[in-house]
Amino acid sequence: MLKEITGQYNAGEIESKIHVFWDGIDAYSKVRQRRMGAKRFFFVDGPPYTTGHIHLGTAWNKIIKDSILRYRSMNNYHILDRAGWDMHGLPIEVKVEEVLGFTSKKDIERYGVGNFIEKCKEFALLQKDDMTRQFHSLGVWLNWKDPYMTLRDEYIEAAWWTLKQAQQKDLLEEGKRVVNWCPRCETAIADSEVEYEERVDPSIYVKFRLKNEPGTSIVIWTTTPWTIPSNIAVAVHPSFEYSKVKAVTSSGDSEILIMASSLVKDVLKKGRFADFKILDTMLGEDLTTLEYEHPLADQIPKQARFKHNVYLADFVTAENTGCVHIAPGHGMDDFEVGVKHGLPIFCPVGSDGRYTEEAGEYTDMHIREANKVVVENLKERGLLLAEGTISHRYGHCWRCKTPIIYLATRQWFLKISELKEQMLSEIDKVVWYPEWAGSARFRDWVEGARDWCISRQRYWGIPIPVWRCTECERIDVIGTKQELLERSGLAEGIELHRPYVDSVTLTCECGGKMRRVEDVFDVWFDSAVASWATLNFPHQKEELEKWWPADFITEGHDQTRGWFYSQLGASMVAFGKAPYKSVLMHGFTLDVEGKKMSKSLGNVVQPSEVIEKFGADTLRAYVLSSSAPWEDLKFSKDEIANIHRTINILWNVYRFPLPYMALDGFDPSNVTLGSVKPHMRSEDRWILSRMQSVIRSVDSAMETCMLQKAIRTINDFVLEDLSRWYIQLIRPRTWVEADDPDKVAVYRVLYEVFTTLTKVIAPFMPHLAEEMYQNLVRNVYNDAPESVHMNDWPVPDGSLIDVDLEQHMKLARSIVEAASNARQKVGRKLRWPVGRIVVSPPEENAALAVKNLKEVLMDQTNSKDIVLTGVGETWDELGFSAIPNPGAIGPVFKGDAGKVIAALKQVDAIALKKKLACSEGYELQLGDGNIVTIGPDMVNFQETLPELVASASSSAGIVYVDAKLTRELEAEGYSREVIRRVQDMRKEMDLAVEENIKVIICIDDERVVDLVLDLEQLIASEVRADVQIIGFDVEVRGDLVKDWDVEGISMHIGISRS
Repeated sequence: MLKEITGQYNAGEIESKIHVFWDGIDAYSKVRQRRMGAKRFFFVDGPPYTTGHIHLGTAWNKIIKDSILRYRSMNNYHILDRAGWDMHGLPIEVKVEEVLGFTSKKDIERYGVGNFIEKCKEFALLQKDDMTRQFHSLGVWLNWKDPYMTLRDEYIEAAWWTLKQAQQKDLLEEGKRVVNWCPRCETAIADSEVEYEERVDPSIYVKFRLKNEPGTSIVIWTTTPWTIPSNIAVAVHPSFEYSKVKAVTSSGDSEILIMASSLVKDVLKKGRFADFKILDTMLGEDLTTLEYEHPLADQIPKQARFKHNVYLADFVTAENTGCVHIAPGHGMDDFEVGVKHGLPIFCPVGSDGRYTEEAGEYTDMHIREANKVVVENLKERGLLLAEGTISHRYGHCWRCKTPIIYLATRQWFLKISELKEQMLSEIDKVVWYPEWAGSARFRDWVEGARDWCISRQRYWGIPIPVWRCTECERIDVIGTKQELLERSGLAEGIELHRPYVDSVTLTCECGGKMRRVEDVFDVWFDSAVASWATLNFPHQKEELEKWWPADFITEGHDQTRGWFYSQLGASMVAFGKAPYKSVLMHGFTLDVEGKKMSKSLGNVVQPSEVIEKFGADTLRAYVLSSSAPWEDLKFSKDEIANIHRTINILWNVYRFPLPYMALDGFDPSNVTLGSVKPHMRSEDRWILSRMQSVIRSVDSAMETCMLQKAIRTINDFVLEDLSRWYIQLIRPRTWVEADDPDKVAVYRVLYEVFTTLTKVIAPFMPHLAEEMYQNLVRNVYNDAPESVHMNDWPVPDGSLIDVDLEQHMKLARSIVEAASNARQKVGRKLRWPVGRIVVSPPEENAALAVKNLKEVLMDQTNSKDIVLTGVGETWDELGFSAIPNPGAIGPVFKGDAGKVIAALKQVDAIALKKKLACSEGYELQLGDGNIVTIGPDMVNFQETLPELVASASSSAGIVYVDAKLTRELEAEGYSREVIRRVQDMRKEMDLAVEENIKVIICIDDERVVDLVLDLEQLIASEVRADVQIIGFDVEVRGDLVKDWDVEGISMHIGISRS
């Protein structure tokens, strides 16, 4: 049987109880097993790094996933949804280094790579368990028992197999190229791992002296003085005009400088030259014969052996000097120029950001320290034209925040450039939410993508399975652990991480020994293979054929250049197609002002804090409803409090009828919805129809991943339709004591709505849905599914849908709101009845709504009658006044305008209005006897309301409230005021619904006493008084006695238990 719920909504208590319940019955497993054999739905969880506590963005991400998967499950999909964990890479290494107090790779080497690897593994597994508990607290269901983890051998093998495919398809390449490099982590990092922040750097203009032209220099500009020792060339734009300028100092000294013509004045101003003269102009293409001396050749012996010339490049812009310093070892464009023209890729900087011996006098100096030294050396040689600083956005390592450098190193690359067109074609085959995430943002990123540097010079990662012969340099790529054992001749298994796998040697065809290259994979390559690694491919090929590619993935918009991209690239290499069918891109979580959350700003919101205060379901409902998933979520404490209030309202709506149902012994299993249909009122049929419409709206929203529309639809239904309308309409019907069919109809309708609602909110507020379901359904039907999440998603019942009724009720509610506004104007509270309300409908549908819902309107407006005017007609009791329009009268009648205005004020306004409505003019007699013709534009008409009548506009037309009081209305008004006070006192005494009382009421006004006595039986019935005394001069006593002021009349009321 249904249980009465007396307690207030306590999220923490409810959610803890539900977690125990779910764990006790192994709810997740049973839900998934229940759908086996249904249509398959393969979801791949974007793996978070196991680095510690989840943040608000991670929570939002998992809540989106969970809501969509719960919805899909209830719609009879067999879901595969292993939780994923990204457990390798710099994020983990940096955390472990912090724990161990390490600052460089040298510390790791001294500690021992094997020891460091074990610490990383231990840290990752520990954090995985902690983060799993945090996700559990959100009510997130994934396969937590058997997650995919990038550190497992079977996952590592999926990455190895993929690289072997790259080699077999000639898509794997080793080469020296310029890459993003972190000198602190001493490794290459991906473009997507570079974070740009404001930084102040040097800004210098340098003169490179030409050979064979004494006193002449070409001027370059740079913000990285430390790259000057690596300079090999200067680039100019072929079609820009350049000038050879004689620049004169204030002391009369002069020199000849070459720069872009449009920049001459700016450059010479920075160099503080007093005067200049253009000696010659030429195009950039005419400068390629020039050769210059390296400015620091005396410091760097190797530079003296290089030739330094001018080359053409289209990337040169007309900024600074229009001449670009080229260091092929330290710039991506520079490298391309070097390769194109066969220049030396001179890179005298080591992995730790210090100069190597090739840098001559700068050997062992860190590049950042070298900036000042290089500037000083240039100044000593008279080659520094100008110096200053610049604030600009510069790349930093995403993990340690160190400014990156560009370094030419030997790396392993996937030839994405050869797959780019196919990748772009595959993007069009994927369904994107929103559409522009794929067609614009992602497409733009892929179009600009370079070959993918997949190697990293670190320790904790998937070892790149490339073995190289120490004799002939031949390489082999190993695709599986079994292949490695067979090739190496090892009889036992081996740990596939460093340093263990590093000790495995193979025999080359030439007879030489093959050793593994020391690099590990870019961590993005780890997660790139997730969609087939989670299916245990390549070992279980049948699972791949059954499930792959993924039906759905979702991550933040930064993953257009991260996981979305790496997955597509790796999948094109492995299978030649996209690894996912649909993608939802979601936004970032920001503070209420739209700022990024950070510890330094003190604006970080921890999910655990929100859950502790409001509960997980409130957090879920808030993040889902706050904005479209692909928009950034600006966290607002006020808004989450509003959502919490809405959930409290739902709880109270759910609680409201239960005491009455329990008191009456209502058993839903004995009363079908069909059996009460003859006794349903219009509001009952309306709420049932609205419930079906809500299901349809939620379905429509979920089809396009508009989760905010789904949850807002539910919240609006709870707040507006259920709480503020339907419950108000039916509340008196639940108080009827007899076994009334009208009351039973209300009970059954409420039960139908509540049980349906538990299923509709289940994907979004799973704990509350379960709590309601266990009472409403499991306590009534023992054979019902154990959990609400095992139920099918409700299908809209067409027989219950009444679109016209929904529209009519919408109009009726607008009328009620307008009546309330009009009451305020005339000063009549809703508790006081009014004699009539008049509605002037503009069209037939509005009139039909008033006719069909007259009883509802009378009840909700507390009116004794609802009067309709004719469609499009005005109320015949309205008065009119004619307002002359001087702006139209003056130009026509000029000096007689005053007489015309005075005469118009004396005319019968109604007659004037009727005459002007059916003719073009009205013959008006002036005070001097003259007659003039008045046009329609010369007068405006204003309605005048009868006494104690107020009006307001509604969707159904103008609503008039007639607030004139009769004795009967006044008696009822005061009686309602008395009833309200006694009911408040009953609540204060915490009396049960069915308890009777004794009440004594003293009213300090004999006329009001007389009025109230007219309805003393009504009062006694409403307040459940079996003894009631009402008088002017009676002694008031009781268990609770209170004084009240009612419309300026003093009343004294005492109540006692009978």
